[in-house]
Parts: sequence; C-alpha cells; structure tokens
Amino acid sequence: MEEVALHNIRQSEGLLDALQPLKQKIEKRLNLPEYRKDTKHISLNNNLLQRLTLAAGLSLNHKRNWTEIEKLSMESLRIHETTFTKFNLQQLWSSLIKYRYNHVEIDWSVAANRSRIINFEMRKGLEYLLDDDNLDKWLSITTKQGKASFGNIPLLDLNIGSYQDDIPATLNLNARDIPNTQILVAGSTGSGKSNLLAVLMREMRSLTVETAYPVNFLFFDYKGEFSDPANRSWFSHFEIDDSAILDPIKEPLPFSPFKNFVGKTQNEINLYATELANAIVAIDNARMSANMSNRLSEAVIAAYRTTKNKPISFEIILNEYINLQGEKDKAKDDSIKSVLKQLIRNNLFAKEDNIDLINNSFVVKMDGYPKDGPLAKAIVYFIISKLNTIYESLPKQAVSEECVEIRHFTIIDEAHYMLDFDNKPLRDLIAVGRNKGLSIILATQNMDSYKSKFFDFYANAQYPLIMKQQSITDSIIKDLFGVSGSEFQEIKEAISGLALGELILKDSTSIALGMGKKYKKIKVTRFI
Repeated sequence: MEEVALHNIRQSEGLLDALQPLKQKIEKRLNLPEYRKDTKHISLNNNLLQRLTLAAGLSLNHKRNWTEIEKLSMESLRIHETTFTKFNLQQLWSSLIKYRYNHVEIDWSVAANRSRIINFEMRKGLEYLLDDDNLDKWLSITTKQGKASFGNIPLLDLNIGSYQDDIPATLNLNARDIPNTQILVAGSTGSGKSNLLAVLMREMRSLTVETAYPVNFLFFDYKGEFSDPANRSWFSHFEIDDSAILDPIKEPLPFSPFKNFVGKTQNEINLYATELANAIVAIDNARMSANMSNRLSEAVIAAYRTTKNKPISFEIILNEYINLQGEKDKAKDDSIKSVLKQLIRNNLFAKEDNIDLINNSFVVKMDGYPKDGPLAKAIVYFIISKLNTIYESLPKQAVSEECVEIRHFTIIDEAHYMLDFDNKPLRDLIAVGRNKGLSIILATQNMDSYKSKFFDFYANAQYPLIMKQQSITDSIIKDLFGVSGSEFQEIKEAISGLALGELILKDSTSIALGMGKKYKKIKVTRFI
C-alpha cells in the first residue's frame, strides 16, 4: 500500500483563526499568571496545534462522509511538511488516514483530496478538544518519547510559491553547497513585494520553531503594514505576538546602540570613533569641514574616557564636542550639533540593553518617520551596528552533514534609503553572516539600488528576486544573468510582463550548463 503523500497540503479557509481558542486554552494551562523579567511566556506554534488536532481527529471512531468533506473551501497557503515529518511519523500518519478512509473511494494522487481530508480531520479534532474536558484527558496522557528530531539543524528549503503546472518553487538557504544566504528583492509599488517578505518570514519560522535551531528575525517595517493592529493576525503565522513590536515613538528602543570597550585597546576606540563620526554625518547628509570631522571623532574618544570605556550616549558626545570648540563657537549651532540634538530630542535608544535581539524576533515600527530622514536612517544604522557587535561574540554556526545553522534574518524593506551612503555596518553584517549564521533580506523598488557605488550587493547575494519594475536597466540584467543578444531581450520582456505576485530569478543550473532559459518564473503564494 502506497503512503499518502503529505506534501503540498493546503490549509482550509480560516484554519489558523479557528485554532486560536485551543491555543489560548492550552497556554492558560501551561503558563503562570505572572513571570519574572528573565523568564519567558510559553507560546504554542501552529505546527504543533495542527498536529495535535489531526491526531485528535483521527482518533475519533466515526464513519467519514466524503460529501461533507468535499465542501471544505481551501486557501493557497500550505501546511508545512514539518507538521507531518516531525519525529519521522509520516508512515504512521499515512496509515491512520488510510485506515479511517478505507471505505471511501479516493484518488490519493490528487493533492486537493488529501488537503480536504487532512483539514477535515484537524477541524473535527479541534471540535473534540474544545468540548467538555477532552483536552484535559489528552494533556494527562503520558508515553515514552522516542528519538526526536528536535536537535537536528532544520533544512531551510523555503516554499515561496509555484512554477508552471503548480510545481512547488523553493529557495534552499542553508544546504552545505549554498555559498551564502542573502536575498535581494526588487519590485515597484504594487508588485507584491510585501507579500513576498511575509511568505519568506512565515516559511523560515514555521520550518524552525519546533527545533533546537529556531530562526529569528528583525524586520524594519517602513510602511507600518506589519505593525498595524488591523493586520495583527499575521503574527500567528510568524509565531510571534504583540510584544515583538518595537515602536521608538512610544518608548526608546530597549538597548544601547554604542559599543562597550571595557578591556579593549585605545586603537579600537579610535577606529570606532572615526566610523561613528562618518555615520552621524552621512545619516543627515551634513556638510562639514575637516576640522568638524576631526572634532567629532575626538568628541567620541573623549566620551569613552568619561565613561571609562563603557557605552556612551549622544548627550555625552554633544557635551564633549562643545568642550572642544572655541569659546565663540560654543553657543552656536552647526550641522554636527543639529544632528546630535535631533537624536537626543527624539530619545530613540535606551541607555542599557534590556532585550536579546538575536534570540527573539522583532518588528521595528518605522512609519512614524520620513523614510529618507535622519531619524529613520539612524534607527536602522544603529540597530544594524548593534547586531554586528552581537555577532562578533557569537561562535561559528553549527554544521551537519546536510546543512548549516541559520540563526537570524535582518529584513529591511525600502532598503534603498540605506544604500545611498557608505553603510559600513550593513556591509560588515553581510560579511560576518557567512560564518555566524546570519541571513539578510533587502527589498527595494528598483533593481538599480543594489549597484551602489559603495558596494555591489548583487555580487554577494544568493537569490536576487526580480519583480515588476517601473524601469529596467539593461546593464544590470546583462551582468546579473550573464546574457546578451536574444537571451537578454527575452529576460527583459519577461520582467516587463510580470504580473502582481510574480518574480523571476536566475536559473544557475542552466547558466552553468550553457543551455536552456537563464531564468525561472515563480508565482508567489498569496498570503497578505
């Protein structure tokens, strides 16, 4: 007897919303009324809830009616295969399903049939667990646990949509032969860029939250879509809750953006002072003389003397900058003072670290600031700088026979605002990530943005994903796909013809073989 194929299974409409009462009921049983600051509330993920309700549904000994099952309306979102592959139980699930449906004539090769049956069982199991004290009975069952896959590094083969004929389209991020994990997205307004980012986040989280190697993310929400209360239901797909939102307008971001140099050399402080001075100027495109630049670097060095090499603050930098000025200039504002005062006045950062940026996921609400303004740039710049500091202290990523560990994604929507100056922290983060388990996703409106005069992001990206463009630069297509003549024209026409939610990417195999189309076209799963 062939196994029931447990892949390409779609969710029925409203399934995740329907699971919420069960999630709340179980979490109420598992969690204390209050927690100390250093402890964490237990939050159940969707994979576990789906697996629990499927098991409960299949345990019910009633005759299945196909007429009732085929009425289920299905969404385009898929149920992750890890729901069924956890603990290597695929054969068991298949046997249970066929046992319960041995009296029904079913074509098991049809994915829609499998999807409806699995969703039907989940919904019946949900009804059962929410009825009377059935949940208490289930939670009180004990059994010996076999060898689990919890400790294995998960393979991040992200299912983002489909090729022609509904063939699943995946991006493999962490197989041993993948050189890096950077993803670049270029798509004009209305191309489906935000939906693609949401699909990527959903995939990375769903594939890893039930393992010892969860992939966390930090998402810069320039448009405010993801932090909008009206869209808060999206969070359940990312396995996060409202506590993930960081809104610097309401309260300072809960960490210091500055490095701690206790026990470090003076030369390290000097180099950092120069880099920080250049950043403060670049953030606001401030014009300054060589004397002003040197004075700002000296002010940073003096600030660290004041704190005895502990993290400094913008207030201390400003005070030291003024101290280094001549008497007649102390009361006057210049471009440096204006930038520092603006950063101080808006109180963007706390004085000490109160959160773990790496081992949790966060959404930074950015829509309260002009996208190209100094405050938005300062938030992104200093958070990325902070991530760099954290990554410097991390051990190398874990490695298995099949894949390597991914710890964290930094996701910057509207990234073109951070690419028009020499953004050293961003470049460093990309370089460090190769050995520390970092992946970065940048999204811009136009593919030209990645050909910055300061850094060629295309040369460092595993997956450049091209969506609908307002304008197409010939030289970038030729460089990116390595084509000319008719092949170049074909790709250009393919980009021009992209519809909402479609993208093309390089077909590395065809390029290496020198035959066939040099690109693939993908229809992205509709999520938001």
